Amino acid sequence: MLALWQKSALWLTFPKKLCSATKQVENDKNMLEINDLWVAVNGTQVLKGVNLSIPSGETHILFGKNGSGKSSLLMTIMGFKRYRVQQGRILFKGQDITNMSINGRAEMGIGMAFQRPPGIRGVKTRDIFRVCNMSDVSCEELAEKFEFTNLLDRELNVGFSGGEMKKSEILQLLLQDPDLVMLDEPESGVDLENLHILGKAINKLLEKHLWRTRAKAGLVISHLGFILNYIEADVGYVLMDGRIHCQGNPRELFKGIQRHGFRDCVECEK
Repeated sequence: MLALWQKSALWLTFPKKLCSATKQVENDKNMLEINDLWVAVNGTQVLKGVNLSIPSGETHILFGKNGSGKSSLLMTIMGFKRYRVQQGRILFKGQDITNMSINGRAEMGIGMAFQRPPGIRGVKTRDIFRVCNMSDVSCEELAEKFEFTNLLDRELNVGFSGGEMKKSEILQLLLQDPDLVMLDEPESGVDLENLHILGKAINKLLEKHLWRTRAKAGLVISHLGFILNYIEADVGYVLMDGRIHCQGNPRELFKGIQRHGFRDCVECEK
């Protein structure tokens, strides 16, 4: 049971707001900086010199085909031990967190929604929501707003559809209220109706309703790219073979991917 809980940092995230000055991040500073990051899993190189930075208030999206290293990057930022940093640094709010524990990163304000979270029998979704809740709204109020009330008394993710799992993950993040939001393929396995609801929840999570006072940063990874129909991103990247090959306007990058495929970004650099 403990191993399953440890698979999701969200379920081990307790009152990060007890940490002083968690929210004191100026909009003109980078929330996240990754410098020359090399990562291996079980002896296999999965990231090869990744560099990127995300200022406070911005949402960045990372495109890439399956096996390109997208999820590995998020897992490394979150601090999963299986992803071994061989070289480079991860800075969050100006602090080096490269060797920090998952709990330490969560307490500082990093939250992640997983692509395929495990089901946990004997644990009600309502109870997990209450553990995560660092916000000013009740679990019941949030669930009602995003059409999730009928799932609160179900076992966490047990028998959930893809859309229900994704909605559960995003609502946990809304209750957790992190400063850096990382979403692993949020549109994967979600039908159009639930994708519209999910998009509304993600926009609220990323403070898209704010402008001058927006402080949260987001890193979204996508294989299909259709999440751009529901959320706005400021910068896009293409990751292939563990390296970032292109950076620019997210919608323009996605159009190029649709026309020519991911390999075109590599070719255009030559």
